Amino acid sequence: MINFISKITSNKLGPFQIVNAHCDIPCGIYDPRDAIQAAQTVIRMTELIEEIDFSGGPSHDLANSMARYVTVKEEHAKKAKDDILIIWTDYFKPEHLEKYPNLHDKVWNACKLGSYVKQHVDMDKANEFKSALEEIGEIFWETKK
Repeated sequence: MINFISKITSNKLGPFQIVNAHCDIPCGIYDPRDAIQAAQTVIRMTELIEEIDFSGGPSHDLANSMARYVTVKEEHAKKAKDDILIIWTDYFKPEHLEKYPNLHDKVWNACKLGSYVKQHVDMDKANEFKSALEEIGEIFWETKK
């Protein structure tokens, strides 16, 4: 992972924003644990959203908490998808597909679950998302032996 300082303006200097990106240099540094941890954050944010007590009626604090939980849930679902897609596109090779012919479907289904948990508050799907990433992680570690 590398950091870039990025600013796109119409030839004007302005505040710089740091963005993260994985480079396309074959460094061999890949790890599905980041994606799994991000999925765990999705689960935790889903728990917090489900625990919100609406019985007291709307409030600024309630709106603030909900907005923060949803934002973090969506950011981490996207991060998990991005991390696993990098492993899929940059690490896995044809010989891995020969040994694990359902790998493509596993990645595709995991990413579909990631999209679903971004859009919904569904603990079962959040757990499925993490489990799907863990399965891909197990395959990844098998290929490293």
